Amino acid sequence: MDRSHWFTMHSVVEKLLDKGHDTSHPSVHCTPVAPAGMSGPFPLCVCLLLASGFAQAGRLLVVPMDGSHWFTMRSVVEKLLDKGHELVLVKPDVSWQLGKSLNFTVKTYSTSYTLEDLDREFGNFINNQWKTREQSFLFMLMSSSHGFFELLFSHCKSLFNDQKLVDYLKESSFDAVFLDPFDMCGLIIAKYLSLPSVVFTRGIPCYFLEEGAQCPAPLSYVPRFLLGFSDTMTFKERVQNHLFYLEERVFCSYFFNTATEVASEILQTPVTVYDLYSQTSIWLFRSDFVMDYPRPVMPNMVFIGGINCNEAKPVSQVSHPP
Repeated sequence: MDRSHWFTMHSVVEKLLDKGHDTSHPSVHCTPVAPAGMSGPFPLCVCLLLASGFAQAGRLLVVPMDGSHWFTMRSVVEKLLDKGHELVLVKPDVSWQLGKSLNFTVKTYSTSYTLEDLDREFGNFINNQWKTREQSFLFMLMSSSHGFFELLFSHCKSLFNDQKLVDYLKESSFDAVFLDPFDMCGLIIAKYLSLPSVVFTRGIPCYFLEEGAQCPAPLSYVPRFLLGFSDTMTFKERVQNHLFYLEERVFCSYFFNTATEVASEILQTPVTVYDLYSQTSIWLFRSDFVMDYPRPVMPNMVFIGGINCNEAKPVSQVSHPP
């Protein structure tokens, strides 16, 4: 793994250590690999720890997602700034909290929608979540909540309509893109600039994680997202799991249609969702194996579930009467 890939991952690992996490724990693991020119496996963690003293500050492009996604990502951004890395955040001019109260470079571009439009579509999305417990991608397509995702997928086109901003991104020589993949724009930017991408996410909808990361997910053992099954499914639940997967194969391409159209227009070539996800260099999952179902993982997947937790406060002293 070269320096541009490592400096971001190294900062996140340091944050976990600062919070008291044990990186030998299975949820934050290091995978043995074989460096070029060496026979047999060699512990990646040892290489990184030995090289950490020679690490240089990097230049990182940050493409976040608004709302609750940003609150978690912001803690990592603050830590990267403390470590001396140079960060540039790009965001739409219509947002709730993006980029506020942080002392670093923020580049803004205009959008075709207003804050009222964003509030209205998000309200429709939330209302539909409360009405229906059993979710499906067909329901998402047919309900009014789909309008919220259309706004998210369309704003990236506004970014690339700002030629001055695009020229700045081209000339800035970033080392990597640190992104939340929920609205797809960060993935499009990474592919456009041909930069390594570090994905910061809780999970990926549909089957694109398994295909993009080439990570197996046997349907008889790994439940699909949104179903709420455990890894010990009954025969009926396994049948439902297979049917849900077939529904994903049929409808997910329609769900992301706007995103792929925007990406194809920007990149001037036909683009699929798989093309965007498969370029990911490092997956940082805000999850933990004890809170999720068992599943195979790839060497470039790192679980950082503890990053969502507040720092523990000391337990108050309790005195017992004699």
